[in-house]
Amino acid sequence: MRRTATPEPPVREAELLDELSAVYREAEEVFHGWTCQASTECCRFGITGREPYVTSIELAAVRRAIAARGGPRALQGIVRAGGTGAPEPPASGGDPSRRRALPQAAERRCPMLTDAGRCAIYAARPLGCRTFFCDRASAGSPVRHHDVTRLVRKVQEVAARHEPGGDLGRPLTRALADANPGAAGGPSRARARRGR
Repeated sequence: MRRTATPEPPVREAELLDELSAVYREAEEVFHGWTCQASTECCRFGITGREPYVTSIELAAVRRAIAARGGPRALQGIVRAGGTGAPEPPASGGDPSRRRALPQAAERRCPMLTDAGRCAIYAARPLGCRTFFCDRASAGSPVRHHDVTRLVRKVQEVAARHEPGGDLGRPLTRALADANPGAAGGPSRARARRGR
């Protein structure tokens, strides 16, 4: 008699989000002692020329955080009102004279950045937002490239179990737009293609 392997039951998203949270806690340990002046420069992708990439499981965490704040439309109101979520910026606030001057539209602000300069979903921010990639970050103890790569791989492993191809990162703003077409008040991609 031939036995067939029984497929493993799918892992629930909540369990994968718990695993992701564990990786984020590990990232906090790796970057212990690092600080940020909260200049929000890293949240203005047009200024830095860099945008965090997210995997499917990170996007799921971001979407849950947005839903907990009332959904995409409610988040827009929180962002415009300067809502809370991130720790208060330090008194120094960075040196605004060092910021590249760009028209506001060209700054390509993160959609979660409030007008008060805080992240509306700070606790759920992706790994890329936790790695102090901004030139203004103040270093604690040195972080080995190997440690950052290990964290990225762990997130990718969780994401690969979340959905097929979920381990392939996409720019945060593109992933959000693809996940919620038209949610930001603009036309959906389908309507835009049809010219409506």
